Amino acid sequence: MDLTTTYMGLKLKNPIIVGASPLTASFESIQKLEESGAAAVVLHSIFEEQINHETHELDHFLFKGSEDYAEALGYFPEVTLSNLESEHYLDEIKKLKENISIPIIASLNGVSRGGWQEYAKKLESAGVDAIELNITYIPTDIDKDAREIEQLYIDALTVVREHVSIPIAVKMNAFFSAPAQMAKKLTDAGANALVLFDRPVHVDIDLENLNSVQTINPTRSNDLSETLRWSAILYNKLDVSLCASTGVSTHEDILKSMMSGADAVQMVSAILKYGEAHITTVLENLVAWMEEKEYVSIEQMKGSISLHHTSNPAAYERANYMRVLTDYRY
Repeated sequence: MDLTTTYMGLKLKNPIIVGASPLTASFESIQKLEESGAAAVVLHSIFEEQINHETHELDHFLFKGSEDYAEALGYFPEVTLSNLESEHYLDEIKKLKENISIPIIASLNGVSRGGWQEYAKKLESAGVDAIELNITYIPTDIDKDAREIEQLYIDALTVVREHVSIPIAVKMNAFFSAPAQMAKKLTDAGANALVLFDRPVHVDIDLENLNSVQTINPTRSNDLSETLRWSAILYNKLDVSLCASTGVSTHEDILKSMMSGADAVQMVSAILKYGEAHITTVLENLVAWMEEKEYVSIEQMKGSISLHHTSNPAAYERANYMRVLTDYRY
C-alpha cells in the first residue's frame, strides 16, 4: 500500500503532519512522533516578539486606540519574551536535523513586515525543510478596510519569500470575505502551500473575576467541514499544495481530506488526547480501509470528490445548499 504524498515539494511517507503545538516543542517528543509514524512535524511557533524587540510596527497594528478602552487590554496576555528563546529555537532545529529523518517545518507567528526576514534566513541556514507562516491579526479597527488587512498577509509573506529559497506554507483563516481570491493572492505572492485553516483561540468571559479569557480550542471531526469545502473548491485551481487542518482526528478524516483535494493533513488535538500511539492506530485503520475499497495509493484518491469536475463550482455549491434545506425534516 502506497501512502506516500508530496507536500510543497517534500516527499512524505504518509499524509500525517503533526502541527505546531506542545507536541513539537521538545526533541524527545518529536522522536516519539517519528517512531509512531508521523511523516513530518511543524515545530512549536516562534513569535515575532521573540525575534525582534523593536515592536513599534506591531504595536501600531495591535494597540492603536486601546488606550481609549481599558477593558480591551484584558485580551492581551502579560508575557515576557526574550531573544534567547529565538536562539534556542535555532539550536533545536540543528539537533533535530542531525537525529530526525522526517521533514522539519518551522513555524513563524506574527503580523508585521519587520523582524521576520533575517530570522527566516537563519531558519533556512539551520536546516529546516520549510517554513509555515501563521499570520495572526485580529482587525478590531472598524475603519480599517478589508483590503488593508489582506495586504498585511501578503506583505508578511512577500518579505519572507524574498529572503529564503525553501518552501513556505501560509496558515489561512476561514474568515476572509473571499477565501478563494485570498488563496490566489497568497499563491501569487510565493506561497508553496496553504494550510486550511487556522484555529482561533476560544474567547469567553470569566464572570467571577470579571475579565476576558482566551483558551486553546481543541478540534474534533465535526470541525472539518469548512476545510473540506475549501479544499474541494481550491483543488487543482492553483499551483499550490493544500494541507487540511482543524478537525483531522481519525483515518476517516484523512480520507475525506484527500478526496476533497488536500495533499497532507495536520493533526494535533487527537494526539494530545490519545497520545503518540494514535498516529499508529490511524495509519493502520487507513491501510485497512484502502485495502477493503481496493485503493492502491493515496495519490489515487486525491481530489476525487472535489469541485474540479464541474465548470461552475459556485452553482454546484448552491444546488447542494438548496437540496440540504429542502430535504431537511424534523
